[in-house]
Formats: sequence, C-alpha cells, structure tokens
Amino acid sequence: MNDFRKPFGFEEALRPPIDVRRARITQPVLRPPGRAGDAAAYAQLARIVRRAPEVMVKVTGSTRDGGHLRRHLDYVSRNGKLTLEGVDGERLEGRAETKALAAAWLMEAAMEPGGRKDRPLSRSIVLSMPKGTNAMRLHDAARAFAAEVFGDRFPYVFALHDEGGHPHVHLTVRALGSDGIRLNPRKADLEVWRQRFAQALRDRGVEAEASPRRARGVLHRAEPTPVRKLRERTRDLKPVASRGRTRDAARHDEGAKRQVNQQTRQMRILRALSAEAVALSRSNRTMDRAMGLALTQHLRRFARGRAREGDLHLSRVEQSKDKHH
Repeated sequence: MNDFRKPFGFEEALRPPIDVRRARITQPVLRPPGRAGDAAAYAQLARIVRRAPEVMVKVTGSTRDGGHLRRHLDYVSRNGKLTLEGVDGERLEGRAETKALAAAWLMEAAMEPGGRKDRPLSRSIVLSMPKGTNAMRLHDAARAFAAEVFGDRFPYVFALHDEGGHPHVHLTVRALGSDGIRLNPRKADLEVWRQRFAQALRDRGVEAEASPRRARGVLHRAEPTPVRKLRERTRDLKPVASRGRTRDAARHDEGAKRQVNQQTRQMRILRALSAEAVALSRSNRTMDRAMGLALTQHLRRFARGRAREGDLHLSRVEQSKDKHH
C-alpha cells in the first residue's frame, strides 16, 4: 500500500475482542509501530477481504485421572495405530508407550506440592482448518505451534486425524508445567494461540486467518447447539413464578443493552472500513484501487450478513416476548 498514507482507522475492525495482553500462558507478539505495523494491518485486511479460511483452536476438555488420560491417548492414537509425536520430535508408538506416558504424567502430578486430586492431568486442544486444507502442512504447522507455545515448559503429544478430508490435530498437553505453573489458559491465551497457529500455517504456504467476527461482518455468535435445543424444548413452557419472570426480564434487558452496544461498535467499524475503501479507490496505485474494489464488495457482503442476522435476532426476540406473555 501507499507508504506515505496512514490508515484511516480500520484497525479497530482487526482488533481482537479480548485484550491479548491479559494472556497468562503465552505473551502476544505486539504489532510493530510505523510502516511495518501498517503493512501487517493491510495484509490482514486483504486476507479478510479474500475470505481466507479461519483457523480453529479449541480447548475441548481435560483429563483428571490416569484411566481417563489413558483412554484419551488411546482415542488420539487410534488405539496405538497412529504415532504420537512429542517435544523435540519424540515419537510414541503403540499402546504400551502411550500407557507409560500416562503413568509418568500421573506420577508427576502426584508429586506436586499441595496438589488436589481433582486437578486436571492434561488439557485437550484441537487445531483445525476448513475441509480441503493440506493435511501435511497443517500437521507441520501444528508441530511448530506446539513447540513455540508450550516448548519444554509443558510436555505434550499430538497426532493428525485426517478422516473425511477434514484434517485436524489433537494436541494433549500436560497440565503441570516443568516450572510448577499449571496450564489454565484464559480467553486471551486462546486468542493469541489462534494468531500463532494462523501464522504458522501462512509460513507454510497455507492461506489462513484468525480475525475477529466483527471484521467479517458477523454480529452475533452462533447459538450453541445445547442452548438451541433447550430453547426449543422450553419454548412452550410458561414461567411458574413471578421471581423467575423478573430474572428473565432482567436478562432480556441486559441482552438488549449488549445488542445496542454491538450495533454501535459495528457501525463505527463499518464507517472506518468504508472510509478506507474510498481512500484506496482514489489512490494512484493499481494495487490500492484493486484493494478498494475488493473491500467495497466485502462491505456489501458485510451489509447483507448484518441484515440476515438482524432478522434472526428479531425472530428470537419475538419468540422470547411470546414466551413471557
């Protein structure tokens, strides 16, 4: 992009919803100031406009005793058919070796000073990309991600699952670190992990992004399946106590306030992106004008997505009103 023109504020759309400085396990790599920082922001905006595939980094659970850990490792290794890879390329093959690893981690946990019996032995993490991603490159990116994030501090093993053309990596990390600190990631850690995994994929030639929903034009989180099923089951039930109705009304008011705040922030982002699209379209550089056109098209999809989500939210509000009346 033009080296002599500063951004018009579109970086707000790229800012994570969580303050990554609050991460306790992994420290974020802060974007450098000046032209290098501007170039990184424009590169991320270009990936969002191209609709680069979004990474998924998810903590799926934990194990709390030796038997549970053994069963989990059996699942990850497909009962010993898949090789588990650990720190510095260590390879565990067969159920006997995974059983020995579980026993070693259990012994380490038992020696923890003041450790409670119900503390997790391990954390389970899934690293994933959309269907069709090159499996070997994803596997290599997961290897680099695990080494960078956990290194020698938190022992780990991982394996690639590639059934159905949807490759993903199961990463099992010992909860007790070598320094005595336990692996208890915050939301900020997960945000940093997404960014690190996306960068590891890009370093290996895989188009990947870890952008906030608002930059993609998504206003609301997808409703979790258990929540949707519970809402559907209780849709026709009437509240039996006035206290319950009061709590429901308070929650409804809080939800409405959050909705207004979200819409205000989204409109501010929309204006900043629109201003950037106009500025790019007036540039004397062909690549800037092409980016401006692509950003304009992105904003049109942005607007259509907001309209659809608004209709869906309105439908849910009407259902909630019908329930309470």
